[in-house]
Amino acid sequence: MTPSLVNPIIPGFAPDPSVVLIGDTFFLVNSTFHVFPGLPIYASKDLVNWKQIGNAINRRAQLSLRQSVTKINPPFKNGEVMLSTGGLYAPTIREHQGTVYVVCTNIIHAVEGGPDISENFFVTTQDIWSDEWSDPIPFEFRGIDTSLYWDEDGRAYMHGSAGPGPMTKIHLFEIDLKTGEKLSEEKKIWDGTGGIYPEGPHIYKRDGWYYLLISEGGTHENHMITVARATEIFGPYEAFSNNPILTARDTDEYIRYTGHCDMFQDQKGDWWGVCLGVRKDSGGRYFMGRETFITPGTWTEGNWPTLELVKSTPKGLAVQDPASRITAKPNIDFVYIRDAELNRYKISEDGKDVTLKACGVDLSHPTDSPSFIGKRQRVLEGASIVTLELPNEPSGARAGLACYKDEHRYVRIFYDTKASAVVFEILNKAQNIHRTTKHEIKVGDSLGLKLEYTEQEYRILYRDSAEGSAEWKSLATVDTLELTNPDFVGPVIGVFALVDEQSAEVRFKDLKIE
Repeated sequence: MTPSLVNPIIPGFAPDPSVVLIGDTFFLVNSTFHVFPGLPIYASKDLVNWKQIGNAINRRAQLSLRQSVTKINPPFKNGEVMLSTGGLYAPTIREHQGTVYVVCTNIIHAVEGGPDISENFFVTTQDIWSDEWSDPIPFEFRGIDTSLYWDEDGRAYMHGSAGPGPMTKIHLFEIDLKTGEKLSEEKKIWDGTGGIYPEGPHIYKRDGWYYLLISEGGTHENHMITVARATEIFGPYEAFSNNPILTARDTDEYIRYTGHCDMFQDQKGDWWGVCLGVRKDSGGRYFMGRETFITPGTWTEGNWPTLELVKSTPKGLAVQDPASRITAKPNIDFVYIRDAELNRYKISEDGKDVTLKACGVDLSHPTDSPSFIGKRQRVLEGASIVTLELPNEPSGARAGLACYKDEHRYVRIFYDTKASAVVFEILNKAQNIHRTTKHEIKVGDSLGLKLEYTEQEYRILYRDSAEGSAEWKSLATVDTLELTNPDFVGPVIGVFALVDEQSAEVRFKDLKIE
């Protein structure tokens, strides 16, 4: 049997990966920005098959995501418009003396504008399998992309990308991991090689050298990984003459934008890098956003590290059954938008039946949490489906199935109980797109809703029980280019319920999200 594709190892909304090997198991964490629970934890024995076992931010009391507003930035020279979402940025996962640490930044975007606020913190657990994480321990740092390193003497050092951008700098300081207190002066240790946004730093020690691995060039077309080294942890750091050690810029590779890398050794001592990237087709589509990829590396004694160009099937890794490569503990992969009111949701043990208490907050609200629950879209080609149970009396509710990226961009199909109509809507404010289609239908007791997708398009379909037919009717087709932007997030597919005035409870059955 021909081996199937390995990359991406975490498909869908999975940027900014970091990995640690504990015993014989790899653990990986990603950024989550505006969704809750945040910072998913995946486990793997072989770097190919991954299972989500928890979320480092899994209690509302840990922090607020209310101001994880998405900014629409001025157009690039090529006309593309980048959207930058606040919330949970670029975590790092590390283990020291039996304690697992996840370091992260919560970026607060003010709705009325003004400078961003960076809330840096770390959370800990003594048992990563338990999904029991501490409250955040804050520490002072004006920047993002923080990471931890312990020296041989047991001292802990925090390093990150210090603002403001785009010419950020890599800073370092010693930290007390019990209190978050700085134990040394914060010092700039590297400017990078000249690319914009030097960020995503990680320190490793090899053969008496401190190696500093960073990203530069921005997180899209010019993304690259560069490295420097020093004999003292505070430097001075000398750049590698053959930088960058990883990039897909100026190529026509299918896997592009590669960067934000964490390097590590497997159980046999072989070196690997995990990084973010996008799958970009010839038409410019990469609607799945930034995903997690893996690539082999080398790091021989006394020499600089190297990484191979990211390919769909890296050397040394193969998989026969791609359908089972990414799994999750029951219901642990459901997500909400920002500060979810969890009393609005009832979920069956198998996750197939969901009851929502409708509210007046729509998907387009920049700070409040709508009644929405979903999962990351994991496949380029597949379908998500649900049956909406219709009320006997009009309730004023609009409820249905949505593919959501942020408050500016989504596709949805829903039933409007007042209008007795099934409605399609697409919104992308960054591309000045807003279309709707409405079909009045004879109402039965339920309505089937479906999103079918390929790399090139979404098909939006419905099936009404009153017509006694198993045939799906197409309501609209959307080119995925209409949901493709340089952005931070990825598609989340789920169900929602909206009501203008009176309260309403909406039931969904047989939910399946791929």
